[in-house]
Amino acid sequence: MTDDVAGAEGPTRPRLLDDRDFRLYWLARIISLSGSLITVVVMPVLVYRLTGSAALTALTATLEALPYLLIGLFAGALSDRWNRKRVMVAADLANVVVIGSVPVAHFLDVLTVPHVLVVGFVAQCLFTFFDGANFGALPVLVGRERVGDANAAIWGVGGVLDLAVPAGVGVALAVVHPSTLLVVDALTFLVSALLVRSIRRALSSVRDDLEPLRPAVVLRDVKEGVRFLWRHDGVRSNTAIGTLQSIAGAGFVALFVPWADQVLHIGTSGWRFGLLFAVWGLGGILASALVPPLLRRYPVARVTLSAIPVSAVAGIGTALVTDWVLACVGMVIWGIAYQLVLITSMTYRMQVTPERLLGRVNTAGRMLSWGLGWTIGSVAGGTLAAATSVQPAMVTLVCVGVLAAVFAWASPLRQIAAGSRVVEGIPA
Repeated sequence: MTDDVAGAEGPTRPRLLDDRDFRLYWLARIISLSGSLITVVVMPVLVYRLTGSAALTALTATLEALPYLLIGLFAGALSDRWNRKRVMVAADLANVVVIGSVPVAHFLDVLTVPHVLVVGFVAQCLFTFFDGANFGALPVLVGRERVGDANAAIWGVGGVLDLAVPAGVGVALAVVHPSTLLVVDALTFLVSALLVRSIRRALSSVRDDLEPLRPAVVLRDVKEGVRFLWRHDGVRSNTAIGTLQSIAGAGFVALFVPWADQVLHIGTSGWRFGLLFAVWGLGGILASALVPPLLRRYPVARVTLSAIPVSAVAGIGTALVTDWVLACVGMVIWGIAYQLVLITSMTYRMQVTPERLLGRVNTAGRMLSWGLGWTIGSVAGGTLAAATSVQPAMVTLVCVGVLAAVFAWASPLRQIAAGSRVVEGIPA
């Protein structure tokens, strides 16, 4: 296996968005992301308004990643065996019911905090299965050499949504109850399911060597995916970097709502709150625009190594400020670097992993980098905030980004980027 993979695109290839099936897939992801962004803003605000507790608010961030930690490996292994399109459609339809239960309970005046927290957990369990199937579906749909461009197309528009949706939600929260806005998210899951179902091409390769589904077989599949991740120098290094960066990101996100209220003094609704939530998306837009030209010129690992120190410094600077305008500026810079690391790491993993292992290797990577890292960061954020106060807790967690940068430059990724190390892995 080669030491690194570039995402270059031949000059005669048609645009990805000219491909009907990719366009349907792209629209499904964008529409679903729009609804999910509403929920990302609404859920912590809903819990914070119901309880006034920074610790319980931080728990909503924990529940975003905990399912990945608990079932990610099994979801990935099963998604490699099942029809990926059916898994994605079924997960979307189930989330219509799960997310939709919150506004229904509010309408009936029976909504409770435990209900909201359970919904957050179950919705993310379903998303874990969707994500496992999605990781394998994209390289099959567009080809490995175009995964970088495909991720940039999805994350680029996602950055626009990151900018626009939270700002609109912040304004809407001044006049609409948070639970009511979840109706929109439920509807986006429905639209996403219909669009994915309309894709004509297969999203899974036909496999004739599958044994009957038994617990021992699933465990063997899980071990095979974890073994590939551990033996592959580049995938293993990116996973460790992602874990450390996720701890920093989760500590920030878990305390974002009380930080806006208690440190920046802009409250939990209104245009300033919405704008603060949205500017992260501007960084995402710029990062996504940078990915295709960067990957055509440099190895994926080199882009990751360049971005991770910037992410660490920008994160600490953002957490230290007390002025909301400076906070917005810091979040834009941090967003660019953070998203570059995220997109390039994801692209690398998709490019070097054999197709039959895509679901389990990517969910194993996500389980460690996002599931474990995000859970640790959000739990630690809430715990530290309860023991001290919001800003010291946030700064402490964000400083873990420095460890991510130090590890990255000491890891095999440095030699891989220089082309002086051949990574070890399982042949396709």
